[in-house]
Amino acid sequence: QLIVIDSIQTIASPYIESTPGSISQVRECTSDLQVFAKESNIPVFIIGHINKEGHIAGPKILEHIVDTVLQFEGDRNHIYRILRTNKNRFGSTDEIGIYAMEMSGLREVENPSELLLSQSDEKLSGSAVACTVEGIRPMLIETQALVSQAIYGTPQRSATGFDLRRLSMLLAVLEKRAGLFFGQSDVFMNIAGGLKVQDTAIDIAIVAALVSSLQNIPVNKKICFSGEVGLTGEIRAVTRIDQRIEEARRLGFEKIYISSYNKFSDKPNAGNIEIIQVAKIEDLVASLFG
Repeated sequence: QLIVIDSIQTIASPYIESTPGSISQVRECTSDLQVFAKESNIPVFIIGHINKEGHIAGPKILEHIVDTVLQFEGDRNHIYRILRTNKNRFGSTDEIGIYAMEMSGLREVENPSELLLSQSDEKLSGSAVACTVEGIRPMLIETQALVSQAIYGTPQRSATGFDLRRLSMLLAVLEKRAGLFFGQSDVFMNIAGGLKVQDTAIDIAIVAALVSSLQNIPVNKKICFSGEVGLTGEIRAVTRIDQRIEEARRLGFEKIYISSYNKFSDKPNAGNIEIIQVAKIEDLVASLFG
């Protein structure tokens, strides 16, 4: 048995003289539901409104009272959704769920990496594969970049599924440290599948995609990347590197670029994947594009 309240802003307590959705009503109704759940041992799912930024609308009262806060993420134009834990009073917030929205409802995606990677064998510039970690789950994602001559006076910068400010930072680092100029070019960045990636280990994959598009040189589809870029151009170590390497090896990748500062066990290196460690962004560009 379970109870679903849709939504907390539409119900009201007769003991509170205010309209449904007010702060006092939300606080009182949520508290009553919490007491009922504890006494009856019946789970209660409360659906709350969100604002344009995707956060729970209104004051943080609702989040403070409940035991767990779950939130769906995803682009309405794509079928994939990530169920992320923002708060968990009784456990870890590192677990996530990945689902596909279908006619019959949500279906769990057991192997998201295979679905999010391009199935085309055609060699095209501007594409690179990143080995990211969402929660505690390693996941390979295709990053796509398009660099073209700016038509208007001010070059355009656009990013879908990735922080636009971080894209601007990576472009600045490429210009300063690798001598690649993007000042007269429009730059468009996209994360395939409609996902939003927060893992900074995606940085060097985006760098590879940007340079690939700028120079119109494809990146080998059997290469993937996992490393963070610092402001000085160094490639910084990332967490869970053994899991990332093992996921890349499992999916048949032949090479993975990681930071020179990452320490990994011998186990992943024993497989049929070559691990290439680079310390600086210019070393990465030179290794890939000469």
